[in-house]
Amino acid sequence: MTAVADSPETGPSRTAKGAVFDRGFEYLCFAAATLLLTALGGLIISLAIGGWPAFAKFGPAFFVTSTWDPVGEVYGASGAIVGTLVSSALALVFALPLAMGVAIFLVELCPVPLRRPIGTAVELLAGIPSIVYGMWGLFVFAPWFAKHIQLPIMGAAPPGSLWETITTGIPNGTGILAASAILAIMILPFIAATLRELLLTIPPAVRESAYGLGSTTFEVIRKVSLPYVRTGTVGAVMLGLGRALGETMAVTFIIGNSHGFPTSIFASGSTIASTIANEFAEATSDMHTAALIALGLVLFIITFAVLALARLLIGREAYK
Repeated sequence: MTAVADSPETGPSRTAKGAVFDRGFEYLCFAAATLLLTALGGLIISLAIGGWPAFAKFGPAFFVTSTWDPVGEVYGASGAIVGTLVSSALALVFALPLAMGVAIFLVELCPVPLRRPIGTAVELLAGIPSIVYGMWGLFVFAPWFAKHIQLPIMGAAPPGSLWETITTGIPNGTGILAASAILAIMILPFIAATLRELLLTIPPAVRESAYGLGSTTFEVIRKVSLPYVRTGTVGAVMLGLGRALGETMAVTFIIGNSHGFPTSIFASGSTIASTIANEFAEATSDMHTAALIALGLVLFIITFAVLALARLLIGREAYK
């Protein structure tokens, strides 16, 4: 007997296989996205409410003063804010050229048998816990840094010069520059692994065409490979910067944890994350707790601004 197709007169048509689950799957995905946005909004609101007493009491002075006195109930976040920005920026300056060199070597220059082992080693470095970096930095890197970097640079600075001003400090291996070096080591694997994956997305025909025109390896890298992944490189850089901004334990071990405004690259300092980690468990007064929560909100805003800038840069690059 021949089957007759359903029509408006005979009833609804048979749905395709699996189509009955489409509506539920759509609702599930919508609920997941809504839950994420709700959690983000709740986080912002809770930080704003918890930090409001500090913002209300100190006003703009909370952002422009560096006095942090839990005994006198006076709190200023500029020292921690500046320490966060300076250490992260220096770490990015140190890590980016090295990460780019590692990625280019693995993709363009490394012998084929060594590519996988070296690439795996780079990825494994990204999985080392931050507290391990901090302990290594304090017990191994700091003494070496004081002996071979701080003392020679401080000794070579002419008295009364600008160089002496920006290199003053106690040569104990801790401080802003040492913390930046540790941060650079930590974010380097993230940036290198991301750049490596970006360079691997370049079609082989693109490189071969450049070589066929007589280009050297350096010219292919500079004029073909790097421009091809320029948009993704911005994302890789911002990924590393975001990791540096929020790093806690490694920086806490080696930055010196001084709340004052850093006066030189060798001076002790603090970051927002290290300040919260050091003092939140010991915050006994409501104002002290509010000041630390306010610092958390400031760190959230800084990180959000970095990500927004990254999206803006990526958008501009995409339309070029």
